[in-house]
Amino acid sequence: MLAIRLPKEIEDRLNVLAKNTGRTKTYYAKEAILKHLDDLEDIYLAEKRLEDIRSGKSKTVSLEKVMERYALES
Repeated sequence: MLAIRLPKEIEDRLNVLAKNTGRTKTYYAKEAILKHLDDLEDIYLAEKRLEDIRSGKSKTVSLEKVMERYALES
């Protein structure tokens, strides 16, 4: 269960879309979340990884080492 408060403008747009298409507001909210969740995960996980690298909690591996480890050719 998720409850969110939307700005009136967005709520109005969502109401019009739902009314004009015969679908529910919940349907469109779910679709919007699913469409963008992968991108959000990528962004925030990358930012966390960068933070860990900058703070010394994590280290990088060169492309050369990765290629060597997995026997890949450039």
